[in-house]
Amino acid sequence: MRARRVLVLGGTGFVGRSVCARLVRSGREPRVLTRDLGKARLLQVLPSVEIRRGSPQDPDTLAQALDGVDAVVNLVGILHQSARQPFEKVHVELPARLVRLMAERGVRRLVHVSALHAGASGPSLYLQSRGRGEEAIRAAGGIDATILRPSVIFGRDDSFLNLFAELVKLLPVVPLAGASCRFAPVWVEDVARCVDIALDEPATAGQSFDLCGPGAYTLADIVRFVAGQLGKRRAILALPGPVAQLQAMFLERLPGPVMTRDNLRSMEVDSVCGCGFPPVFGFAPAAMQAVVPEYMGHQGPRDRYDRFRSR
Repeated sequence: MRARRVLVLGGTGFVGRSVCARLVRSGREPRVLTRDLGKARLLQVLPSVEIRRGSPQDPDTLAQALDGVDAVVNLVGILHQSARQPFEKVHVELPARLVRLMAERGVRRLVHVSALHAGASGPSLYLQSRGRGEEAIRAAGGIDATILRPSVIFGRDDSFLNLFAELVKLLPVVPLAGASCRFAPVWVEDVARCVDIALDEPATAGQSFDLCGPGAYTLADIVRFVAGQLGKRRAILALPGPVAQLQAMFLERLPGPVMTRDNLRSMEVDSVCGCGFPPVFGFAPAAMQAVVPEYMGHQGPRDRYDRFRSR
């Protein structure tokens, strides 16, 4: 049976906005649960989206949000933990609570977005907590879950390429930790398409899929690519391990950190897939070089209006 009404957790985030738009185009009715209604304003233009105020961390609120839905998409995740939002609470406790409440209410279908190389043996607390969240889902009875494990996700509003774009604008030389780490960036719209397909594809139930774009690049390659899109040439200073640790230690103490020592540990393993894009989804992912030039570096009137709208 087609999943029409879908509860989307994390629907106001970068990936969530694309997922909700994709679900609406497919004729579905996303229900978004969010603590901050202001963050949901960009979703209000989507005709069939239902927005509810509340925290998915509250069991009663989450239980009420599950009433009447056919499936759930869980996109909740953080790159940097804090005392208020530790990895364990977000990546492990929430999925465990979610599948328990789903089973109680007879909601069987779940699409959960995790991270590439998540697992107990991962080099970072981030990847380890992601792995424990996956284990909690697999251990649940009565749930047909699909787990998607993307590499780094890029798109117009991402916090990955856009971060490097800001650095390239500010600095003549970019000091870069993990410069040799390899990534296979996957477009946010392709991830959203996989979520939509998985909801109705029986062959994806009970399975995990690694999602990578068609190319693999070092972090230094990615920074050079971003600089080229902005019409700039920048030298890259690859930081040796001890210096990278010092840089991360300093950056993680800033408000809204852009890098932590745990992030650095995540880069001890290349974020690339061991095989091609999963054929079950029936399409080939877009290359970074084909997508990014359409939005990065443009300075026309329409782009200025987009910036005004985003503010």
